[in-house]
Amino acid sequence: MAAKPQLLLVEDDRALADLVRFHFEAQGYRVLSTPDGDEGLLLAREYLPDVVILDWMVEGTSGLEICRQLRSLGPLSHVPIVMLTARGTEDDKVRGLQTGADDYLTKPFSPRELMARVAAILRRVRPALGREELTAADIILDTGRHLASRDGKPLKLGPTEFRLLSHLMEHPGQVFSRGQLLDAVWGQDRDIEMRTVDVHIRRLRKSLAMYGGSDPIRTVRSAGYAFDAAG
Repeated sequence: MAAKPQLLLVEDDRALADLVRFHFEAQGYRVLSTPDGDEGLLLAREYLPDVVILDWMVEGTSGLEICRQLRSLGPLSHVPIVMLTARGTEDDKVRGLQTGADDYLTKPFSPRELMARVAAILRRVRPALGREELTAADIILDTGRHLASRDGKPLKLGPTEFRLLSHLMEHPGQVFSRGQLLDAVWGQDRDIEMRTVDVHIRRLRKSLAMYGGSDPIRTVRSAGYAFDAAG
């Protein structure tokens, strides 16, 4: 199946953070959480989350400043951001949205409403996360049935190669380091060497080249790998 969307939560209310984590994990999200704004920025740069939920008033860098900085960072400039805060005046909402937030929800809030808003944003800006079929040029992944094809011909992919290709196709053009791919494809609870990524990339390339065609996986020296939709 497709890689689960990863959510970064920056919230210093422990009970509230646990509540949000519980609801999103129950829906299949992978959740990273921190009460500290400075650490939130570091986590965002390291893990490149699919969506960020920010409290305005947190320790260290404020949620508003995190939002501003994320919008200036190339690989994170378009990540969906939801402000979740007790600051509920009209001026606060305007500042949050003008700074770059995609949505603004005030406390107290309904977890169901928060999840619905996040899901709506992801459907709009990352439609691949809500589809069971990924398509790029002549490559098709049916994530629901775990089938892959190129130019109409079936591809033989192992489970790891399938997850790896799925993750890369969900983020076309985005460069992922080996560490980021390990976290996204193998999970954070793993004891695997970085070179394992290279081994599976080679296997994936061999499978994709079975019927000819250009190599859609781009190696970025000293950085990692990316999927070029045009091949």
